[in-house]
Amino acid sequence: RVLGLALLSASIAAPALAQQSSDKFVDFFRRTELSGFVDGYYGYNFNTPGTRKAGLERTFDVNHNSFSLNLAEISLEKKPTSDSRGGFRFDLDYGPTQDIVNATEPSGPHVFRNIGQAYLSYQADVGKGLQIDFGKFVTPLGFEVIKTKDDWNYSRSLLFSLAIPFYHMGVRATYNVNDKIALAGFVVNGWNNTVATIDKKTIIGQVTVKPGPQVPNTTDWRHVSDTVATYSLTPKLSLAGNYDYGRDKESGATVQWQGVAANAKFQANDWFALAPRWEYFDDEHGFTSGAAQKIKEFTITGEFKHKDGVIARLEYRHDYSDIPFFLKNANPPSDHQDTFTVGLIYAFSTK
Repeated sequence: RVLGLALLSASIAAPALAQQSSDKFVDFFRRTELSGFVDGYYGYNFNTPGTRKAGLERTFDVNHNSFSLNLAEISLEKKPTSDSRGGFRFDLDYGPTQDIVNATEPSGPHVFRNIGQAYLSYQADVGKGLQIDFGKFVTPLGFEVIKTKDDWNYSRSLLFSLAIPFYHMGVRATYNVNDKIALAGFVVNGWNNTVATIDKKTIIGQVTVKPGPQVPNTTDWRHVSDTVATYSLTPKLSLAGNYDYGRDKESGATVQWQGVAANAKFQANDWFALAPRWEYFDDEHGFTSGAAQKIKEFTITGEFKHKDGVIARLEYRHDYSDIPFFLKNANPPSDHQDTFTVGLIYAFSTK
């Protein structure tokens, strides 16, 4: 009789435990976003460089007359909230983009190559919630980002390529003062350093101001001063401006660089947008581009977006410098470069 009661209790408890495990599993994915994308392109450089590669003025779309994979990513993110204060983000990335992003990593370009971001988060019970993140995360500097799907153009700007870092390793704290002002502070190893190479740390401060629901403005400081302003002129027309100024010491001498970018995006309808961009970059001492020069570029991008997540971009870009800088087949370098790119992206998200 006792054995019968024990077996009955076990048979009742087993489904209950299974239900609890199932509930935890469902709750985890209810709070966690699964997202990803695949990004590829075909690019043609009218200078037909013998190396079949573009120079430092191009970041990721560097191949000439070639079908190329840019980046593929799977990402998991659980954002901390007041009722579930722990969180994390993990981006698993594959493709030539990661080789470029991690090319100067002190621990070696292959050690952290496939980890785009990996950090844990905690929302402290301070005011409206102070979020603290620890790990590897992309830089807060600049208007454009590593992931093509989140940019207005397919190619990256001169400022993205030459003026700012890609990522940091360290701690950041973010606090929303109200719905218009947010503050953030960073203590990190340096520029594109997962592993520290010196004892000193880099400090970054960020202030985000939103004068209206459609008018954000951010300013960041590190070894460069980075200012970004965006404005939605109408529901269909958005404008953006970016200014960077940087100084450093190289072999005891002070070097500096600065640049400005002007962007616009006209969203004609649900499936088509047109995005022009103009830039000027002054690398006075050749610190970031490898040659003392003034570079300008103009880009025009047409975007076609399908409701099921497929994005196609057709892009023409003209770069020009005050010195012969751009590779040109077997001839000496040219002072200009024209390219045409077709980019294809598929992106998805469970949120």
